[in-house]
Amino acid sequence: MVLEHELIQLLRQKFAKVIEVVEEDFATVRVGRAKPELVSGISVPAYGTWMKLVEVATITAPDTNMLIVTPFDRSLLGAVEKAISDSEMQLSGVVNGDLIRIVIPSLTQERRLDFVKLLKQKTESGKIMLRQARQDIKEKIDALKEMKEVSEDDIYMLLADLDKITGEFNEKIEEMSRKKEDEVMAV
Repeated sequence: MVLEHELIQLLRQKFAKVIEVVEEDFATVRVGRAKPELVSGISVPAYGTWMKLVEVATITAPDTNMLIVTPFDRSLLGAVEKAISDSEMQLSGVVNGDLIRIVIPSLTQERRLDFVKLLKQKTESGKIMLRQARQDIKEKIDALKEMKEVSEDDIYMLLADLDKITGEFNEKIEEMSRKKEDEVMAV
């Protein structure tokens, strides 16, 4: 049945987008060592609009506790530095010529536990997005019950596939969360 295939494909596409969002969200959680992903998503006021830091600067990690941000346009140096210090990452950069050096302090055990709590919130947000996508597809499957050419068996199979795939993606988010938690807690 063509409809079955389309709905399951749509479900997988929606779930894949959720996984992308969750991965980006997890990348913002500090793990105690410098990674460009920590600051790449910070919004910077540039050219009359808001842009991501990665769009206006290069970000490198020369060692485990330092990031170097080099704006493409020197006139953005102050705006980039302010955006970094105002971000939720609680980092401060030092302007040094054409670049900004950001020292990433080692995480205390208390701070690591705070990041694990944040990670749990982000994990739950990802699961909520999965449930919303699942509900959207389930409503489409329920709408098929009205169609005479769709049998109860087809609908039953669609609902079974829906639950199976939802379980797989929930487990995928859980696994991503466990890996990230291990990174955060590693000293």
